[in-house]
Amino acid sequence: MNAPVNLPVGSLTDRAARVATVARAFADDVDRMGRFPREAVDAMKAERLLSIQIPAEFGGEGTRTGELAELCSIIGQACASSAMVFAMHHIKLSSLVEHGAETEWHRGFMRRVVSEQLLFGSATTEAGIGGNLRNSICAIEVDGDTCRLTKDATVISYGQHADAILITSRAHKDAAPTDQVMTAFTRDQYSLVKTQDWDTLGMRGTCSEGFLFTGEAPAAQIFPKPFAEIAAQSMLANSHILWSGVWYGIAVDAVARAQSFVRAAARKTPGQVPPGAIRLAEVSNLLQMMKSNVVAAVKAYEEARENEEKLSSVAFAVAMNNVKIASSETILTIINHAMLICGIMGYKNGTPFSLGRHLRDAHSAQLMISNDRILGNTSTMLLIHKQDTSLLG
Repeated sequence: MNAPVNLPVGSLTDRAARVATVARAFADDVDRMGRFPREAVDAMKAERLLSIQIPAEFGGEGTRTGELAELCSIIGQACASSAMVFAMHHIKLSSLVEHGAETEWHRGFMRRVVSEQLLFGSATTEAGIGGNLRNSICAIEVDGDTCRLTKDATVISYGQHADAILITSRAHKDAAPTDQVMTAFTRDQYSLVKTQDWDTLGMRGTCSEGFLFTGEAPAAQIFPKPFAEIAAQSMLANSHILWSGVWYGIAVDAVARAQSFVRAAARKTPGQVPPGAIRLAEVSNLLQMMKSNVVAAVKAYEEARENEEKLSSVAFAVAMNNVKIASSETILTIINHAMLICGIMGYKNGTPFSLGRHLRDAHSAQLMISNDRILGNTSTMLLIHKQDTSLLG
């Protein structure tokens, strides 16, 4: 067993808090310039947070999804782009952790992530299919011990800054669009030609530009399980839970700014209840609902992980889809309440109560993956699935 060595001082939350301090210092510049949050990611590597999910037997710390969501929230309170990079990395890493232990190459890759603190990018979208990650046009070519892939990826998460990219494709040239595999390519095994810019309303620092990806690597780097299993058993829950953790962090900081505004108003008029106090109570309730949604999702995922049949069930997929929908819609309501509380001081940039960045970042929540696409998938599943109506079921 490879015991973790030279771990930074403090708990995981202490380490994430130090990253958040760095992220907060550069958050406005990252947003304004639309640049990668290099300082925050370097801090994540220094705190050895990029490998914490990897099991202890491969040198990691065996961190579970709930703990990762908490760290996403801590960093998200400081800089949403930095937190989203952290979340997307661990979403991809979950695929390696959950589905890579069976092969020698993937086990070695986990050890390398620990030693080198590699940052994983994701390439699941493609020109011609948009954001439908469960379909591919491109196909991987296996020639003896070598595999080759060319993919017109409309989005690669922080592609120019990743140390490795996990990319989807059809399993072979005659495979159906849904017969997919995922392959890990390291930076020295691929080239990227940029095809699309990332000049967005929010989450500007994620720098998820479009690229023509061309890679060649040992065929052993193809994941042994079909991507359909990987998506259902690790990506689905981790995506919706860790994204929700980021969005909760944004909401927490927005509510904290609103609370500071109300407290400042109360100090100016002793004995009087400030106008925003009632709305602050309302938004506190919404924040608690959002938190409960994420906590319930973590509990459901941990229970489902003990039963592979349950993990791949329609009921579990519907539950995780609902978590994403609820979190991504609630955050906008929360920030709108906070904006109304803070008034013009929240609307303006450069004040202690500014909420423009929070609002713009939050609008990404309903688009990644599109809520309409998720609702469409859920509606189809509900045609064959009976809802669980028990309160504690």
